[in-house]
Amino acid sequence: MAYDVARVRGLIPSLGDGWIHLDPQAGMQIPDAVSRTVSTAFRSSSSSSTGRHLSAQRSAGIVTAAREAVADLVGGDPAGVVLGSDRAVLLAWLAESLSSRLGLGTGLVLSRLDEEANVAPWLRVASRYGARVRWAEVEIETCELPSWQFTELVEPTTRLVALTAASSIVGSAPAVRAAADCIHEVGGLIVVDAIGAAPYAHVDIGELGADVVAVSAPSWGGPQVGALVFRDPTMLERIPAMSLNPHARGPERLEVGGHQFALLAGLTTSIDFLAGLEETATGTRRQRLETSISSLQDYHDQLFEYLMRSLDALPLVTVIGRSPIRVPTLSFTVAGMTADKVAAHLADNRIATVSGPGVGGRLLDALGVNDEGGAITIGLAPYTTRYEIDQLVKHLSSLG
Repeated sequence: MAYDVARVRGLIPSLGDGWIHLDPQAGMQIPDAVSRTVSTAFRSSSSSSTGRHLSAQRSAGIVTAAREAVADLVGGDPAGVVLGSDRAVLLAWLAESLSSRLGLGTGLVLSRLDEEANVAPWLRVASRYGARVRWAEVEIETCELPSWQFTELVEPTTRLVALTAASSIVGSAPAVRAAADCIHEVGGLIVVDAIGAAPYAHVDIGELGADVVAVSAPSWGGPQVGALVFRDPTMLERIPAMSLNPHARGPERLEVGGHQFALLAGLTTSIDFLAGLEETATGTRRQRLETSISSLQDYHDQLFEYLMRSLDALPLVTVIGRSPIRVPTLSFTVAGMTADKVAAHLADNRIATVSGPGVGGRLLDALGVNDEGGAITIGLAPYTTRYEIDQLVKHLSSLG
Protein backbone atom coordinates (compact mmCIF):
# COMPACT_ATOMS: atom_id res chain seq x y z
CA MET A 1 0.00 0.00 0.00
CA ALA A 2 1.34 3.45 -0.92
CA TYR A 3 2.35 5.82 1.85
CA ASP A 4 -0.64 8.03 2.70
CA VAL A 5 0.81 11.47 3.41
CA ALA A 6 -2.65 13.05 3.55
CA ARG A 7 -3.65 10.75 6.40
CA VAL A 8 -0.44 11.53 8.29
CA ARG A 9 -0.93 15.28 7.84
CA GLY A 10 -4.44 14.98 9.24
CA LEU A 11 -2.98 13.68 12.51
CA ILE A 12 -0.85 16.82 13.06
CA PRO A 13 -2.99 19.90 13.78
CA SER A 14 -0.10 22.38 13.70
CA LEU A 15 0.20 21.86 9.94
CA GLY A 16 -2.89 24.02 9.63
CA ASP A 17 -0.97 27.16 10.58
CA GLY A 18 -0.46 28.21 6.95
CA TRP A 19 3.30 27.55 6.98
CA ILE A 20 5.37 25.08 5.00
CA HIS A 21 7.59 23.28 7.49
CA LEU A 22 10.86 22.23 5.88
CA ASP A 23 12.75 22.56 9.16
CA PRO A 24 12.59 19.12 10.86
CA GLN A 25 16.12 19.71 12.18
CA ALA A 26 14.55 22.26 14.52
CA GLY A 27 12.02 19.64 15.61
CA MET A 28 9.30 17.95 13.60
CA GLN A 29 5.71 19.04 14.05
CA ILE A 30 4.01 17.28 16.97
CA PRO A 31 1.12 14.87 16.36
CA ASP A 32 -2.12 15.54 18.22
CA ALA A 33 -1.88 12.16 19.98
CA VAL A 34 1.42 13.20 21.57
CA SER A 35 0.02 16.52 22.82
CA ARG A 36 -3.03 14.81 24.30
CA THR A 37 -0.90 12.17 26.03
CA VAL A 38 1.33 14.81 27.61
CA SER A 39 -1.68 16.81 28.80
CA THR A 40 -3.34 13.74 30.31
CA ALA A 41 -0.13 12.61 32.01
CA PHE A 42 0.37 16.04 33.60
CA ARG A 43 -3.02 15.61 35.27
CA SER A 44 -2.65 11.97 36.35
CA SER A 45 1.01 11.44 37.29
CA SER A 46 2.99 12.80 40.22
CA SER A 47 6.42 14.37 40.54
CA SER A 48 7.81 11.12 41.95
CA SER A 49 7.83 7.51 40.83
CA THR A 50 8.35 6.14 44.34
CA GLY A 51 5.74 5.47 46.98
CA ARG A 52 2.42 3.67 47.21
CA HIS A 53 0.19 6.45 45.90
CA LEU A 54 -1.57 5.63 42.63
CA SER A 55 -0.15 8.68 40.84
CA ALA A 56 3.39 7.66 41.82
CA GLN A 57 2.74 4.17 40.48
CA ARG A 58 1.51 5.73 37.23
CA SER A 59 4.74 7.72 37.01
CA ALA A 60 6.80 4.57 37.51
CA GLY A 61 4.80 2.87 34.77
CA ILE A 62 5.45 5.82 32.44
CA VAL A 63 9.21 5.46 32.90
CA THR A 64 9.07 1.71 32.23
CA ALA A 65 6.96 2.23 29.10
CA ALA A 66 9.32 4.94 27.81
CA ARG A 67 12.36 2.65 28.22
CA GLU A 68 10.55 -0.11 26.33
CA ALA A 69 9.51 2.23 23.50
CA VAL A 70 13.02 3.63 22.98
CA ALA A 71 14.42 0.09 23.06
CA ASP A 72 11.99 -0.90 20.31
CA LEU A 73 13.02 2.13 18.25
CA VAL A 74 16.70 1.15 18.17
CA GLY A 75 16.51 -2.61 18.65
CA GLY A 76 17.95 -2.44 22.14
CA ASP A 77 17.23 -3.69 25.66
CA PRO A 78 15.00 -1.58 27.95
CA ALA A 79 17.45 -2.28 30.78
CA GLY A 80 20.03 -0.24 28.85
CA VAL A 81 17.87 2.85 28.17
CA VAL A 82 18.87 6.05 30.01
CA LEU A 83 16.28 8.85 29.89
CA GLY A 84 16.85 12.57 30.30
CA SER A 85 15.82 16.08 29.40
CA ASP A 86 17.89 16.21 26.22
CA ARG A 87 20.29 13.95 24.37
CA ALA A 88 22.97 16.69 24.51
CA VAL A 89 22.74 16.75 28.31
CA LEU A 90 22.91 12.97 28.46
CA LEU A 91 25.98 12.88 26.20
CA ALA A 92 27.65 15.43 28.47
CA TRP A 93 27.02 13.24 31.53
CA LEU A 94 28.23 10.19 29.61
CA ALA A 95 31.47 11.97 28.74
CA GLU A 96 31.96 12.83 32.40
CA SER A 97 31.34 9.23 33.39
CA LEU A 98 33.84 7.91 30.84
CA SER A 99 36.44 10.62 31.51
CA SER A 100 38.64 8.29 33.57
CA ARG A 101 39.27 6.25 30.39
CA LEU A 102 40.55 9.30 28.51
CA GLY A 103 43.71 10.28 30.30
CA LEU A 104 47.20 11.23 29.14
CA GLY A 105 48.54 8.76 26.62
CA THR A 106 45.12 7.76 25.32
CA GLY A 107 43.17 9.06 22.33
CA LEU A 108 39.73 9.54 20.87
CA VAL A 109 38.39 10.07 17.36
CA LEU A 110 35.77 12.71 16.54
CA SER A 111 34.07 13.56 13.25
CA ARG A 112 33.61 16.85 11.39
CA LEU A 113 30.21 15.48 10.34
CA ASP A 114 28.90 15.40 13.90
CA GLU A 115 26.81 18.00 15.67
CA GLU A 116 28.31 19.76 18.66
CA ALA A 117 26.39 17.61 21.14
CA ASN A 118 28.63 14.64 20.26
CA VAL A 119 31.79 16.72 19.98
CA ALA A 120 31.99 19.38 22.71
CA PRO A 121 31.70 17.03 25.73
CA TRP A 122 34.52 14.82 24.45
CA LEU A 123 36.73 17.82 23.68
CA ARG A 124 36.24 19.13 27.21
CA VAL A 125 37.22 15.79 28.72
CA ALA A 126 40.21 15.42 26.40
CA SER A 127 41.42 18.92 27.24
CA ARG A 128 41.06 18.31 30.95
CA TYR A 129 42.86 14.96 31.05
CA GLY A 130 45.28 15.21 28.14
CA ALA A 131 43.79 12.68 25.70
CA ARG A 132 44.83 13.08 22.07
CA VAL A 133 42.02 14.07 19.67
CA ARG A 134 42.06 12.97 16.04
CA TRP A 135 39.50 14.02 13.44
CA ALA A 136 37.69 12.07 10.71
CA GLU A 137 37.30 14.50 7.80
CA VAL A 138 34.65 14.79 5.09
CA GLU A 139 35.20 14.80 1.34
CA ILE A 140 34.70 18.40 0.26
CA GLU A 141 32.76 17.65 -2.93
CA THR A 142 30.42 14.92 -1.66
CA CYS A 143 30.45 15.47 2.13
CA GLU A 144 30.99 11.74 2.55
CA LEU A 145 32.99 10.53 5.53
CA PRO A 146 35.32 7.87 4.06
CA SER A 147 35.41 4.78 6.26
CA TRP A 148 39.04 3.95 5.39
CA GLN A 149 40.11 6.82 7.65
CA PHE A 150 39.30 4.87 10.78
CA THR A 151 41.92 2.21 10.08
CA GLU A 152 44.48 5.03 10.27
CA LEU A 153 42.87 7.16 12.98
CA VAL A 154 42.22 4.38 15.48
CA GLU A 155 45.43 3.44 17.27
CA PRO A 156 46.15 0.87 20.02
CA THR A 157 45.75 3.65 22.61
CA THR A 158 42.44 4.97 21.21
CA ARG A 159 39.68 4.58 23.76
CA LEU A 160 36.63 6.06 22.05
CA VAL A 161 35.08 7.03 18.71
CA ALA A 162 32.15 9.48 18.62
CA LEU A 163 30.26 9.39 15.33
CA THR A 164 26.93 10.40 13.84
CA ALA A 165 24.65 7.86 12.17
CA ALA A 166 23.61 10.54 9.67
CA SER A 167 24.18 14.27 9.31
CA SER A 168 21.11 16.43 9.83
CA ILE A 169 22.92 19.19 7.90
CA VAL A 170 24.02 17.53 4.64
CA GLY A 171 22.36 14.12 4.96
CA SER A 172 25.51 11.98 4.67
CA ALA A 173 25.28 8.62 6.44
CA PRO A 174 28.77 7.28 7.27
CA ALA A 175 29.69 3.60 7.59
CA VAL A 176 29.30 3.39 11.36
CA ARG A 177 29.96 -0.36 11.46
CA ALA A 178 33.38 0.07 9.89
CA ALA A 179 34.36 2.56 12.58
CA ALA A 180 32.88 0.31 15.28
CA ASP A 181 34.90 -2.68 14.11
CA CYS A 182 38.11 -0.63 14.19
CA ILE A 183 37.62 0.70 17.72
CA HIS A 184 36.47 -2.66 19.08
CA GLU A 185 39.66 -4.30 17.80
CA VAL A 186 41.64 -2.18 20.27
CA GLY A 187 39.13 -2.57 23.11
CA GLY A 188 37.54 0.87 22.80
CA LEU A 189 33.98 2.16 22.63
CA ILE A 190 31.90 3.89 19.98
CA VAL A 191 29.16 6.41 20.84
CA VAL A 192 26.72 7.03 17.97
CA ASP A 193 24.46 10.08 17.72
CA ALA A 194 21.34 8.98 15.85
CA ILE A 195 19.47 12.30 15.91
CA GLY A 196 19.88 12.68 12.14
CA ALA A 197 18.94 9.07 11.36
CA ALA A 198 15.63 8.66 13.22
CA PRO A 199 12.99 8.48 11.79
CA TYR A 200 14.48 8.30 8.30
CA ALA A 201 16.23 4.95 8.68
CA HIS A 202 16.02 1.68 10.58
CA VAL A 203 18.25 2.22 13.60
CA ASP A 204 19.57 -1.07 14.95
CA ILE A 205 22.15 -0.79 17.70
CA GLY A 206 23.41 -4.32 17.03
CA GLU A 207 23.87 -3.83 13.29
CA LEU A 208 25.62 -0.51 13.88
CA GLY A 209 27.96 -2.14 16.36
CA ALA A 210 27.46 0.86 18.62
CA ASP A 211 28.14 0.63 22.32
CA VAL A 212 25.88 3.61 23.00
CA VAL A 213 23.27 5.25 20.75
CA ALA A 214 21.85 8.71 21.49
CA VAL A 215 18.39 9.74 20.26
CA SER A 216 16.25 12.86 20.63
CA ALA A 217 12.45 12.73 20.53
CA PRO A 218 11.92 16.13 18.79
CA SER A 219 13.66 14.71 15.71
CA TRP A 220 10.58 12.53 15.06
CA GLY A 221 7.86 14.75 16.48
CA GLY A 222 8.17 13.88 20.16
CA PRO A 223 8.51 16.11 23.24
CA GLN A 224 11.78 17.64 24.44
CA VAL A 225 13.39 14.52 25.92
CA GLY A 226 16.34 12.37 24.92
CA ALA A 227 17.76 8.94 25.58
CA LEU A 228 20.98 6.95 25.56
CA VAL A 229 20.77 3.26 24.75
CA PHE A 230 23.55 0.91 25.89
CA ARG A 231 23.95 -2.21 23.76
CA ASP A 232 25.20 -4.06 26.85
CA PRO A 233 23.12 -2.90 29.85
CA THR A 234 25.69 -4.34 32.29
CA MET A 235 28.09 -1.62 31.16
CA LEU A 236 26.02 0.81 33.22
CA GLU A 237 27.19 -0.97 36.37
CA ARG A 238 30.84 -0.79 35.31
CA ILE A 239 31.13 2.97 34.75
CA PRO A 240 31.08 5.72 37.39
CA ALA A 241 27.58 6.83 38.36
CA MET A 242 26.48 10.44 37.81
CA SER A 243 23.21 10.15 39.73
CA LEU A 244 22.59 12.07 42.94
CA ASN A 245 21.10 8.88 44.35
CA PRO A 246 23.87 6.73 45.90
CA HIS A 247 21.63 3.66 45.55
CA ALA A 248 20.90 4.14 41.84
CA ARG A 249 21.13 1.03 39.67
CA GLY A 250 21.18 0.40 35.94
CA PRO A 251 20.05 3.34 33.77
CA GLU A 252 19.36 5.44 36.85
CA ARG A 253 23.13 5.72 37.39
CA LEU A 254 23.31 8.25 34.52
CA GLU A 255 19.98 9.97 35.18
CA VAL A 256 20.74 13.20 37.03
CA GLY A 257 17.74 14.86 38.64
CA GLY A 258 14.09 13.93 38.32
CA HIS A 259 12.08 12.89 35.27
CA GLN A 260 9.44 14.92 33.45
CA PHE A 261 6.92 12.09 33.52
CA ALA A 262 4.35 13.76 31.27
CA LEU A 263 6.99 14.30 28.58
CA LEU A 264 8.13 10.69 28.88
CA ALA A 265 4.53 9.61 28.32
CA GLY A 266 4.57 11.73 25.16
CA LEU A 267 7.84 10.08 24.13
CA THR A 268 6.17 6.66 24.16
CA THR A 269 3.20 7.96 22.15
CA SER A 270 5.51 9.60 19.60
CA ILE A 271 7.24 6.27 18.94
CA ASP A 272 3.84 4.59 18.65
CA PHE A 273 2.94 7.30 16.13
CA LEU A 274 6.03 6.42 14.09
CA ALA A 275 5.05 2.77 14.21
CA GLY A 276 1.65 3.72 12.79
CA LEU A 277 2.81 5.82 9.84
CA GLU A 278 1.89 2.87 7.65
CA GLU A 279 -1.73 2.10 8.45
CA THR A 280 -1.38 -1.55 7.43
CA ALA A 281 1.59 -2.26 9.74
CA THR A 282 1.05 -5.21 12.11
CA GLY A 283 2.98 -7.22 14.69
CA THR A 284 5.10 -6.02 17.57
CA ARG A 285 5.95 -2.36 17.89
CA ARG A 286 9.45 -3.06 16.54
CA GLN A 287 7.94 -4.84 13.52
CA ARG A 288 5.46 -2.02 12.95
CA LEU A 289 8.31 0.49 13.14
CA GLU A 290 10.22 -1.41 10.48
CA THR A 291 7.18 -1.57 8.19
CA SER A 292 6.26 2.10 8.67
CA ILE A 293 9.81 3.42 8.23
CA SER A 294 10.26 1.30 5.09
CA SER A 295 7.06 2.81 3.68
CA LEU A 296 8.24 6.31 4.63
CA GLN A 297 11.63 5.66 3.00
CA ASP A 298 9.99 4.67 -0.29
CA TYR A 299 7.94 7.86 -0.22
CA HIS A 300 10.94 10.02 0.71
CA ASP A 301 13.17 8.47 -1.96
CA GLN A 302 10.86 9.71 -4.70
CA LEU A 303 10.21 13.05 -3.04
CA PHE A 304 13.88 13.73 -2.36
CA GLU A 305 14.81 12.92 -5.96
CA TYR A 306 12.20 15.46 -7.06
CA LEU A 307 13.61 18.01 -4.59
CA MET A 308 17.16 17.55 -5.90
CA ARG A 309 16.07 17.85 -9.54
CA SER A 310 14.12 20.98 -8.73
CA LEU A 311 17.02 22.65 -6.89
CA ASP A 312 19.50 21.65 -9.61
CA ALA A 313 17.32 23.49 -12.14
CA LEU A 314 17.90 26.78 -10.26
CA PRO A 315 21.13 28.37 -11.57
CA LEU A 316 21.82 30.38 -8.40
CA VAL A 317 21.35 27.48 -6.00
CA THR A 318 24.19 25.15 -5.01
CA VAL A 319 23.47 22.02 -3.00
CA ILE A 320 26.24 21.17 -0.54
CA GLY A 321 27.35 17.56 -0.76
CA ARG A 322 26.14 14.62 -2.84
CA SER A 323 26.72 11.58 -0.68
CA PRO A 324 25.18 8.48 -2.32
CA ILE A 325 24.26 7.05 1.10
CA ARG A 326 22.17 9.61 2.92
CA VAL A 327 18.98 10.67 4.66
CA PRO A 328 16.62 13.23 3.03
CA THR A 329 18.14 16.40 4.47
CA LEU A 330 20.41 18.89 2.73
CA SER A 331 21.93 22.36 2.84
CA PHE A 332 22.25 24.83 -0.01
CA THR A 333 23.52 28.31 -0.79
CA VAL A 334 22.18 31.00 -3.11
CA ALA A 335 24.81 32.90 -5.10
CA GLY A 336 25.25 36.50 -3.99
CA MET A 337 23.02 36.18 -0.91
CA THR A 338 23.68 35.33 2.71
CA ALA A 339 21.75 32.50 4.30
CA ASP A 340 20.02 34.90 6.67
CA LYS A 341 18.68 36.93 3.76
CA VAL A 342 17.42 33.82 1.96
CA ALA A 343 15.83 32.48 5.13
CA ALA A 344 14.10 35.82 5.74
CA HIS A 345 12.73 35.84 2.18
CA LEU A 346 11.39 32.31 2.58
CA ALA A 347 9.91 33.13 6.00
CA ASP A 348 8.14 36.15 4.49
CA ASN A 349 6.45 33.58 2.26
CA ARG A 350 5.65 31.26 5.17
CA ILE A 351 8.35 28.69 4.48
CA ALA A 352 10.26 27.58 7.58
CA THR A 353 13.92 26.56 7.13
CA VAL A 354 17.00 26.34 9.37
CA SER A 355 19.90 28.80 9.25
CA GLY A 356 21.94 31.10 11.42
CA PRO A 357 25.01 31.06 13.68
CA GLY A 358 25.87 27.63 15.01
CA VAL A 359 23.87 25.69 12.40
CA GLY A 360 26.19 23.19 10.77
CA GLY A 361 28.98 24.48 13.02
CA ARG A 362 32.23 22.64 12.46
CA LEU A 363 31.12 21.00 9.22
CA LEU A 364 30.18 24.21 7.41
CA ASP A 365 33.25 25.90 8.91
CA ALA A 366 35.48 23.13 7.53
CA LEU A 367 33.85 23.45 4.10
CA GLY A 368 34.31 27.23 4.13
CA VAL A 369 30.58 27.79 3.74
CA ASN A 370 30.20 29.95 6.84
CA ASP A 371 32.91 32.28 5.54
CA GLU A 372 30.66 33.00 2.54
CA GLY A 373 27.47 33.79 4.43
CA GLY A 374 26.30 30.36 5.61
CA ALA A 375 23.77 27.92 4.21
CA ILE A 376 20.07 27.11 4.35
CA THR A 377 19.28 23.67 5.78
CA ILE A 378 16.07 21.84 4.95
CA GLY A 379 14.73 18.32 5.29
CA LEU A 380 11.78 16.14 4.49
CA ALA A 381 9.39 15.00 7.19
CA PRO A 382 6.66 12.35 7.26
CA TYR A 383 4.20 15.12 6.32
CA THR A 384 6.14 16.83 3.48
CA THR A 385 4.42 17.03 0.08
CA ARG A 386 5.46 17.74 -3.50
CA TYR A 387 3.38 20.92 -3.42
CA GLU A 388 5.52 22.24 -0.58
CA ILE A 389 8.68 21.59 -2.56
CA ASP A 390 7.17 23.42 -5.52
CA GLN A 391 6.50 26.41 -3.28
CA LEU A 392 10.09 26.38 -2.05
CA VAL A 393 11.42 26.31 -5.59
CA LYS A 394 9.00 29.02 -6.69
CA HIS A 395 10.17 31.46 -4.02
CA LEU A 396 13.83 30.60 -4.50
CA SER A 397 13.37 31.33 -8.21
CA SER A 398 12.06 34.78 -7.40
CA LEU A 399 15.42 35.64 -5.82
CA GLY A 400 17.02 35.61 -9.26
